[in-house]
Amino acid sequence: MPRNIRLAATAAVLGLAVAACGSTAPETAAEDGGGLGTAQSPVSIRVLANDAFAKQWQDQLVPEFNKKHPNIKVTVDGVPYNDQLPKTMLELTGTTATYDVVLADDPWLPQLAKTGGLYDLKAGLTKWNDPNYDWDDQHPSPLAAGEWEGKQYAVPVRSNLLLMLYNKSLYKKAGVKEPDSSTTWEQYFKDAAKLVQDTDGDGKKDAWAIGTYFTKDPLTPTIWQTALNSDGGAILDENNKVAFNTPAGVKALQRHVDLLTYAPPGAATYQFNEPLEAFRQGRTATMFMWGSVFKGSAVDEATTTLKPEEVGITTLPAGTAGPGAHRGIWTAGVARKSAHPAAAWTWLQWVTSKEGERFTASAFGTFPARKSTLDGEPPAEWAKPVYEALKEGYDVAEKGKMWRPRLPESDAVQQILALQTSRAMSGQATAQQAIEQAAKEVTELLTSKGYQQ
Repeated sequence: MPRNIRLAATAAVLGLAVAACGSTAPETAAEDGGGLGTAQSPVSIRVLANDAFAKQWQDQLVPEFNKKHPNIKVTVDGVPYNDQLPKTMLELTGTTATYDVVLADDPWLPQLAKTGGLYDLKAGLTKWNDPNYDWDDQHPSPLAAGEWEGKQYAVPVRSNLLLMLYNKSLYKKAGVKEPDSSTTWEQYFKDAAKLVQDTDGDGKKDAWAIGTYFTKDPLTPTIWQTALNSDGGAILDENNKVAFNTPAGVKALQRHVDLLTYAPPGAATYQFNEPLEAFRQGRTATMFMWGSVFKGSAVDEATTTLKPEEVGITTLPAGTAGPGAHRGIWTAGVARKSAHPAAAWTWLQWVTSKEGERFTASAFGTFPARKSTLDGEPPAEWAKPVYEALKEGYDVAEKGKMWRPRLPESDAVQQILALQTSRAMSGQATAQQAIEQAAKEVTELLTSKGYQQ
């Protein structure tokens, strides 16, 4: 969707949300919260999820849940990513309820919470709490993705982090030490020059150093955002004022641009799938990508040529403040218009419980948010180094506040950053020019929304 159309649509939906806030959401649920159903009269709830994993949930996760709660019938509907935010906004601000549970990508939660259409899970549903649900066992970094203005509107259902995957064989062939959390950006670029190599001796380069997001995409700026965070910088300050129009911001974006020098031909068009394919075919030595792709890149023979012992995983290169990672958490909350909040919260608690999380980690290879799962026995041998990288990455992200802006306009901010990042990548603007223009547009956007700039 073109940026101007998407921003207009988001603004229109947000306007509807603000107008509707508090007007349709009930203050209290029925005394029994709709009940948990009986064998003679089961309760039905619907979940609005992303179509990347909705079928997986319906086919495998729901039957597992029903072993413990057979009288709660769950239907999981999948929606394409680009349609999910506007559909969820309309759902939470509409006059009737279709869905009992809705999901939010990391930057969407404030926008969804602002509608007033989600329960505060720690205050509004306590009468239906599972006594074994351990809030303190949740790692604070993924749990924080479901928080806004001091309230817990959602809990993590699919955790993720932007990490660095690397091909040990290509590092060995180049005679370069494998990276770890102490590898600096300066060292990474020195190594990158050696990792562009001819591996078969025919005189032609056939392996490169890096594959990641480069072209216009809302996720592309997360690369240089993480570099900025690793130097102690931020996109917005604590008062939601633009904070990236600095030498550090220019330096971070220039680092991202400079990665193209060590990337395969045509990498300027890379989004999500292209760097995955290049890495899995052994054409790139490193990949800055969401860690959840590890299994498909190192384990699943149907999708990769690599073996688990060939693939390492660690944080992104370190800046002056430490290594980098970027939080990307799918959280889920209970709609306030749900006729069955008790059943919806029971479902959501089970999915994010110790038991439910162990099941999803084993069945789907998804990443845990609970400390006990991360510290426990991984579901497979290949997951051991991944869990270690996750634990370190969660701490890094928490320390450096490595996430997209936490405000209802986050998606619109990211669209601006994506456009200006792509201008720098394509050579239409210098890093300095792109940063200045992005700062100007973000300032105008936030000022129009009432933020003091």
